[in-house]
Amino acid sequence: MNRSWPLPTALAALAAYMLSVLGATITRLDPWYHGLQRPEWAPPDAAFGVIWTVIFACAVLAAITAWRAAPTRSEASTLVGLFAVNGFLGILWSLLFFRLERPDWALAELVLFWLSVAVLIVACGRYSRAAAVLLLPYIAWVSFAGVLNFEIVARNGPF
Repeated sequence: MNRSWPLPTALAALAAYMLSVLGATITRLDPWYHGLQRPEWAPPDAAFGVIWTVIFACAVLAAITAWRAAPTRSEASTLVGLFAVNGFLGILWSLLFFRLERPDWALAELVLFWLSVAVLIVACGRYSRAAAVLLLPYIAWVSFAGVLNFEIVARNGPF
């Protein structure tokens, strides 16, 4: 299908921006968080914003690339839906971990979050290898975050 770039690119960038603002609003680096015992290899707080910015930029490029390469409107719409589910699961993780102060629940939910990234890689890869490759940093980061989340639960539980 022939799809133009400007409007979909702007909408994808806007969606990523809105998710990042919502995620940043939910994320509280307050005394509760700073009181958690974290492993010595945990990144500094400032690194998370930089990492998520890169991941969202790659995800936007992946979404647009795969969306444009999808042969039918239905398949393109399915991709949009998969990205929406993934965004929801990312926000849900932040809500569980930071607002509800339940890293244990967040760890359980992270399995679904990780799977949603894996599904995105496979789905995008059906239409564009480049789109799938652009999502590899995302799954790597969510995998790392899962190990970090596990360590926080192990060092601080029960919650």
